[in-house]
Amino acid sequence: MKPVAIFRHFHTEGPGYFAIALARSGVPWRLVRLDAGEAVAEDPRAFSGIAFMGGPMSVNDCLPWTDPVLRLIRAAVQANVPVIGHCLGGQLMAAALGGDVKANPVKEIGWGAVTLTDVPLAQRWFGAGLAAFTGFHWHGETFSIPPGAQRVLASPHCANQAFAFGKHFAMQCHVEMTAELIETWCRTGANEIAESAGPAVQTPAEIERDLDRRLAQLHAIADRIYARWMEGLV
Repeated sequence: MKPVAIFRHFHTEGPGYFAIALARSGVPWRLVRLDAGEAVAEDPRAFSGIAFMGGPMSVNDCLPWTDPVLRLIRAAVQANVPVIGHCLGGQLMAAALGGDVKANPVKEIGWGAVTLTDVPLAQRWFGAGLAAFTGFHWHGETFSIPPGAQRVLASPHCANQAFAFGKHFAMQCHVEMTAELIETWCRTGANEIAESAGPAVQTPAEIERDLDRRLAQLHAIADRIYARWMEGLV
């Protein structure tokens, strides 16, 4: 089986639980370190699927890898190679497919409720019986839903938390978090938190409270998304 390519945009925002889920299912994967200058592949058919992680930069920044990544996403969709995006990765997918990325009304940092939209596609991705869950958030921008895609998740502070488009799934929220990632982000992002007071911003102490239980619940949600996405691997 060809590997899943996992694109990392920033050194502290690795694949986390996503890599664990792939390994548990016997799916090989390869990390592409864009933050270290690795090149973006041109042919998506070299991979069984393509994943994009988060990052503190904006899709609207002029970075060396931005345009090649957008081209790769479009090529993957055309070639029916499944793509999944986390936060910045979801924004890249939206931009590649004709959506916009702009400032969210408020910054979201920490744990917060996410609700499934009332559409059959949401149930196909998450299974029956789930109406809402507590997701993890760390973003100041948001995406619009691109043409042909459908919104499947929303939150009180960010209307577009995820969209699905065929085999492809883009998230604004984070389901890939591990204890190590959260502890690292709280440490390296302490100044950002201190400077970003608002209705959806939590302190590091609030974020790290009851972490094992919160992560177990988050991973149960991630398992649903990742299992559904892996069904489309080529």
